[in-house]
Amino acid sequence: MAKDVAGEPEYLDREWLRRHIAEERDASDLLGEIREALFGMQDGIVSTLAVVTAVGAATGDRFSVLVAGIASALAGIFSMAAGEYLSSKSQREIYDAQIEGEREEVEQRPDESEAEVAYMLEEEGLPRESAQRVAAEIARHPDVLLKTMVEKELGITVEEGHGALHGALVMGAAFGVAALVPVIPYLVVPLGTAPWVSVALCAATLFFFGVVKSRWTKHGALRSGLEVVALAAMAGAAGYVFGSLLPGLLGVAGVRG
Repeated sequence: MAKDVAGEPEYLDREWLRRHIAEERDASDLLGEIREALFGMQDGIVSTLAVVTAVGAATGDRFSVLVAGIASALAGIFSMAAGEYLSSKSQREIYDAQIEGEREEVEQRPDESEAEVAYMLEEEGLPRESAQRVAAEIARHPDVLLKTMVEKELGITVEEGHGALHGALVMGAAFGVAALVPVIPYLVVPLGTAPWVSVALCAATLFFFGVVKSRWTKHGALRSGLEVVALAAMAGAAGYVFGSLLPGLLGVAGVRG
């Protein structure tokens, strides 16, 4: 057990506790950003792979593939960023409205709020007398009572983390970077082999994402990697099949031999 200068456990030092809790909160925020980045990257690879594979199978033209891939990537960047921004902003606005409702209750009906906290603490396992005593102490401090009500009753926090714009930028940037992966092979290898190289490169990249994700999900690295790769495989296969068969059904040229 770590000791401070006075020989006491360091967790009894208030400054150490402040830093420790701040570090854990920062780590939690970072995990949220990682989640957004991994989601954006996976979607960027899978959706762009489906587009370039379908266009490549339908036209056999490198320029068309590149234009479609870049257009899909740009559209995805703005779509994902806008969707993340609106979703996060709307969610926070809903949370704020709920918090205001709880604030009114704390200000106008403090006894009711205290009773609710005592009941929730009892539900969590405290004896009734202890729950009532703790709730009474909390109720002496309206700000603490409000935070307790919001966190235990609604499952949300009063403090806002990173803003909606931050999440949108992370999501859009991750999508854009990942969308380059399936397009690059069409720039550097012969068109006949580019689809296979693109699929292989995407599979390797997605497998890597899955392995990285397993570090936080605590799932097996191999299982997590293969699970993510399966999504890309289905998207690529669907793109090739529809790019080959659909043009024929529509009376236009399909994949070139």
